[in-house]
Order: sequence, then C-alpha cells, then structure tokens
Amino acid sequence: MSAEGERKTETIPQWKQEEVDAIVEMIESYDSVGVVNIAGIPSRQLQDMRRDLHGTAELRVSRNTLLVRALKEVNDGLEDLTEHIAGQVGLIGTDSNPFSLYQELEASKTPAPIGAGEVAPNDIVVPEGDTGVDPGPFVGELQSIGADARIQEGSIQVLSDSTVLDAGEEVTQDLANVLNELGIEPKEVGLDLRGVFSDGVLFAPEELELDIEEYESDIAAAVSGAVNLSVNAEYPTATTLPTMLQTATGDAKSLALSAAVEDPEVMPDLISKADAQVRALAASIEDPEALPEELQDVEAAPAAAEQTDDQTEDTDSEDDADDAEADADEAEDDDDDDEDAGDALGAMF
Repeated sequence: MSAEGERKTETIPQWKQEEVDAIVEMIESYDSVGVVNIAGIPSRQLQDMRRDLHGTAELRVSRNTLLVRALKEVNDGLEDLTEHIAGQVGLIGTDSNPFSLYQELEASKTPAPIGAGEVAPNDIVVPEGDTGVDPGPFVGELQSIGADARIQEGSIQVLSDSTVLDAGEEVTQDLANVLNELGIEPKEVGLDLRGVFSDGVLFAPEELELDIEEYESDIAAAVSGAVNLSVNAEYPTATTLPTMLQTATGDAKSLALSAAVEDPEVMPDLISKADAQVRALAASIEDPEALPEELQDVEAAPAAAEQTDDQTEDTDSEDDADDAEADADEAEDDDDDDEDAGDALGAMF
C-alpha cells in the first residue's frame, strides 16, 4: 500500500474519532466488556433496557466499524470481541463478573409477539383450553395451522396442547395472525450476549449459563466430602477440629467403659451398664424363688435405659447383656443351678 493510501486509511472525520474516543473511554472504565445482539428490539424497549441496566451496566450502540476500531485501539485481548461485531449489536460494560452479567440479561428478557417471516426460537404451542373466542370463522383458522380446535359450550376451544410450529421453522402470516389473536407471545425480547471479555478471558454465552441451584448443591457436596476426608485423615482444621475432638472424646469414653476404668466421668455409665447386666441376668432366671427377694420383681432394663451414650455405649451394653444371658442360659439346666445363680446375685447386694 502506498504512503498516500495509508494516510487516507488513518484519516477519519473528526466526529468519528470523537465517537471512537468515547467508546474507548467506556471500554476502559469497566472490568468486563461484552457484545450484545439488539436485533428486533424496538427503540422504545431498548431505551427501557438501558434505563433498567443503569447502575449495574452500560449499553453503547454505535456503528459497527467504530466499535471494531475502538476495540482494536484498546487491544489487551479485547480485539477478540470483534468477531462478534456483525448485524445489529452494541457493547455492554459492567464491573460485575461475566456470570452475573449473563444472569441479569437473561432475567431482563420479556415475552413478545412473533411476526411473519421470523424464525421460531422454540416450538410454538397453542395450549389446551377455552380460547374465549365466540364461534365463527376463527375455528377454521385454528384448524388450518394445526390446532385441535372445536366449538364446544358456546365458544371455540382447543382440545389438547397443539404444536403448530417446530423450532427453527419460519412463521407464516396466518400463524402470526392466530397467535396475535390468542395473545400468545412465543419469543423473548432482550439483549442476547454473544461474548464477554473479562480478566483476560473471552467467555461464550454457553459457558456462562449456570444452574444456580445445581451449582450450590455441587459446592455443598464438595465441602461435605472435603470435611469427611479431613476428619478421616485426622487432618485438623478450624472446621473439622470440633468434630475430631468429639469423635476422640467418644472413643475415649468407649474405651474407658470397656476397660471399666473408675473415672468420675465414666462412673455413672459404668453403674448403668452394671445395672443393665444384673437386670438381664435376673430376668433370664425362670424360678423367681431362686433370686434374692429384692431381685424377684426386677425386669430387664428397657432399651432406652441402656443407652448411656448415643454412639458407643449401646453396643457395649448389648454385648455385655448378651454375655450375661448366655451365662444365665447355662444356669437354667436345673432348679439347683437357678438357686446357685440366685445366691450369687444375692451376694452382690
């Protein structure tokens, strides 16, 4: 290219340069910058969207050539956004992260009627129910577009949900008229994010579409797994230390009960354990006369009374009771053995 050609390329009208400078200033004032599609949005509705975004994001609409020039002037990776500058678009800037920006733009979309010649963004369905339209030619119009419509009970009714157009197909004038008559708005109008650049990364819309509830559930599951791993690996942290101390306390108490350590902390449980064993043994003797008088009306301790510790003592008490019952079974061979067991219990009191 000649030097004269380069000069012509570099020289642009003053108003264009001022517009580019304003776009550059806007781009540099935000942490995240994206390209949004504004095609099909009426001017008044676009102004409403700008007003709704005030305070969280800024929308800038200009000529595509000027948007591209501004992005290239800033560079820093923002030039990658130029691949999305086509058709009716605008730049959007925000200090929020790209995920929040995407969620905000999606939430701001509103239902809108669809016109003839437009492509259906999704399946268009005429729902089952009363149309509210009096009997007349409209029933034929519904049937012509594929709706299961009949005249019943003095009005035109759709007898079942009827898919009248598949996603990706073009809307006819007849279909547009029927949908408008029924007040069906099958499309959403809003700012479609084509791409956003933040912290040196270019994000595509599909990368920003998150199921928040599923995401929170995944984080909760990950935290739970990490805590469980830390506890099992005996790796103390501020989060896991209370659980580890509680587990250690329970293990120590269980060991003290098994070893019959006469510690003040354990004595109440040892007494309860011994009481449960005596009750189990006394209840297993068939001849009440073989028992000391004070034990003749004793019944086996209820399960609730045997629970002195939720995690450890149930098992110990049950095991010891089983051992006592096994000993008692051996003492049931004859009445003389019962009397010997009763004498033995009497000696304990």
